[in-house]
Amino acid sequence: MASTDMSAEPSSRSESTQSMFGAGREGKLQSEVAELKDRHLRLAAEFDNYRKRINRERSELSDRAQASFVARLLDVLDDMDRLVASDPATPLPSLRAGLSAVDRKLSKELEDAGVERIDPVGTPFDPSQHEAVSTVPSPDRSRDQQVSATFAPGYRFKGVLVRPARVQVFSDQSQR
Repeated sequence: MASTDMSAEPSSRSESTQSMFGAGREGKLQSEVAELKDRHLRLAAEFDNYRKRINRERSELSDRAQASFVARLLDVLDDMDRLVASDPATPLPSLRAGLSAVDRKLSKELEDAGVERIDPVGTPFDPSQHEAVSTVPSPDRSRDQQVSATFAPGYRFKGVLVRPARVQVFSDQSQR
């Protein structure tokens, strides 16, 4: 058997390899390595194209979903435009009724889209859901740290907080 000493000169190792595997075997191995490199490059390019296609499709899907939501809001916008363009002599109760109808329609569209309104009056103050804007003295100790009023409701979209409710909180000043 031929020597496999790594310290030998490259040409002597090559001769040694040729004597172990035969002259044709080395050429076959080099061809196989080249084929595997080519295959690797093709797979890498194919994966890169796949990743780009998935990102493009994801973006298009998001755009279509947003367009669908916007289309549903256009009816509400049309109603608002009609209210704004109404005759200035329209009685105030009629305008309020129209505005109330538009508000209900908008609220329903948002709810159907997965938006949940947070109006926490009477619940314990939760800094992860509420933003305390002010405090008022608590009428009794049992209501300490409860939300007493909502200045602006909070909103969740499919369970994710979009905006915390802006609230006033009862505070028992005697404990401080």
